[in-house]
Amino acid sequence: MQETDAQTDQTPPPANEADAAPQQAEPVTSDIPGEAAVTPPGQTPPAQGDSGLSEILAVDGLRQRGLELWAWTQENILTLNMLIQLGLLLIAFVPAIIFGPKLKRLIEKHVRHRVPAGILRRACDALATVATLIALWITLGIFMSFVGAMDASNGLLSAAQSLLAAAIFIRLVTLIIRSPFWSKVAFYVAWPIAALDAFGILGDVVAQLEAASLTLAPAEGDNAAVTISMLDIVRAGIIFAIFFWIASFASSLISRQLENVEELNPSFRALLEKILNFALPIIALVIALQMIGFNLASLAVFSGAVGLGIGLGLQKVIGNFLAGFTLLADKSIKPGDTIEVDGVFGWITEMKSRYVAIRTRDGHNILMPNSIFIDEGVVNWSHSDRAVRIHAPFGVTYDQRDLRLVQKLATEAAAEVPRVLETPKPVCNLMEFGDSSVNFDLRFWINDPPNGISNVKSEVMMGIWERLHENGIEIPFPQRDLHIKSSAVTLPTLTEAKVEASE
Repeated sequence: MQETDAQTDQTPPPANEADAAPQQAEPVTSDIPGEAAVTPPGQTPPAQGDSGLSEILAVDGLRQRGLELWAWTQENILTLNMLIQLGLLLIAFVPAIIFGPKLKRLIEKHVRHRVPAGILRRACDALATVATLIALWITLGIFMSFVGAMDASNGLLSAAQSLLAAAIFIRLVTLIIRSPFWSKVAFYVAWPIAALDAFGILGDVVAQLEAASLTLAPAEGDNAAVTISMLDIVRAGIIFAIFFWIASFASSLISRQLENVEELNPSFRALLEKILNFALPIIALVIALQMIGFNLASLAVFSGAVGLGIGLGLQKVIGNFLAGFTLLADKSIKPGDTIEVDGVFGWITEMKSRYVAIRTRDGHNILMPNSIFIDEGVVNWSHSDRAVRIHAPFGVTYDQRDLRLVQKLATEAAAEVPRVLETPKPVCNLMEFGDSSVNFDLRFWINDPPNGISNVKSEVMMGIWERLHENGIEIPFPQRDLHIKSSAVTLPTLTEAKVEASE
């Protein structure tokens, strides 16, 4: 039993020396708040804060990325080829500064006076303005050819030329079109394309846009599926914007030519302008879709639902649009007519697809929807003839016995006003025997209602007032005679009334 116990108490020897190495003691952490951890003897205490900060900021990863960036810079930027391109880029400014002003003078002296006024003249002025930039762009192209002929990379020159082309394009659009909207469109289209091309990722972006597609109609039988990619949408938008501007320019050009055709009446001219403004943008959209290879027959799949939604949402807009065509077709109103509608008096300055512009005597431009003219009606003072008859009512006292003299004085007062027509002559009629006066109505004609109705009426009535007073004829004001008849009933005095009220 003693031998057995002795064998049991014996510890087996270590298998090797590594197993026999003493184990490191773990640092003892104090449970007392604020007391630092105790480091066992023979060990170096860890650096305070280095481990946690390194883990949070990923210092090793940042250091590795910095080394990779520096290696890429040395390989692609700090090279002889890049230095040569940078030198050529700086040298390109010298011929641009020399030949740019000469190109500008050449355009202004030999080209500008030979083109007609309008958009072509503005194009010449715009080219003259950016002549130096154009010379710089041409110089960069020549230097790129030289560098490419030496089988060397010309990435820097290509990026500079792309950015310069975008700047020239935006400047030309701004100077030629002179539209803030189209200037912004050119800015947001040209700069992203130029930036992507400068960094050499334009091809990758185009490939990604081509891969992102939307299925409009699934494949059925022999008909293939109808799909459209994001690249097709971008291309269609750019092409539509270009053709829409061309259509707008053509519409305005045709409208100016129509204004010079005296055989066309204003109503028919406005109708043609409406048709052009409606048809040309649609043609531009169809051309844009055809140029990207879009099959218009596939629109029949969902055109019914889209048309129904548009019809319900734009019911009033479509109603005003159709009302405008109706007004122009039946020639009820036309530009230049003097009208009165919904309490507004003025003359028509222009007729658009959605509204009619009316200029009042106060100088205000009121835009009336076309549907108001159809639903509520309109008073056209110059529909068939610009001559308008105006009424000027007045009255004299019953003391005046010679009423024909009153008529004569009134017609003479109207005839003295320059705007009153001699034919038909002014007429003064006796209308009624009123409560306080004998009432007359002076009627006269004018042929320039756009110049005002109230002002000419005021001049005529001022003349009537002066002539009547010169001849001692009074214009009465309403009078009432009150007759009080006495009765047998005795009215109480004020004192008696107060006594009765107190009782």
